[in-house]
Amino acid sequence: AAIGGTREFPIVIASVDGDSIGNKKDLNLGIAVALEHGLIVPVIRNADEKNLVGLSRAIEDLATRARTKKLNPDEVQGGTFTITNPGIFGALYGLPLINQPQVAIMGVGAIEKRAVVVDDAIGIRPMCHISLRSDRRLVEGADAGRCSTSFTEPTQLAARAGAWAGVALPAPRAG
Repeated sequence: AAIGGTREFPIVIASVDGDSIGNKKDLNLGIAVALEHGLIVPVIRNADEKNLVGLSRAIEDLATRARTKKLNPDEVQGGTFTITNPGIFGALYGLPLINQPQVAIMGVGAIEKRAVVVDDAIGIRPMCHISLRSDRRLVEGADAGRCSTSFTEPTQLAARAGAWAGVALPAPRAG
């Protein structure tokens, strides 16, 4: 969902460094990883070229190596957009800090079952809050709002369809 939103609103992968604005073409996705003390943000290079399985594997690899202190210095540099997940600690939403010189960060809250209206009926669905914090020197509020909405649309469509449309998941591993 974040990848689609950054394609539609490329301003959120730009950067501000002093008086300079850097327009980026590559989506180098920073993933905030909680450590015993603090956090670190390793980067998935060219994340927009990976499918859901490739992203999941990259996140798992980077998070494991971050927690075991086996990241290389270049793996925590050059991010153009960051995702953080305060929901892993049970928070419904958070107010993440932008990883400068980036201009935006997406926060994903805890997933909880909630009563929602679906096709004029009340149903129970897993829901979470997604937030976008942006640097207003470059990303105006209306664009930030539209970009934030674009993050949720693909997941809502997939949830209505009952599956992640267009995503090939690997077969379960034996053992």
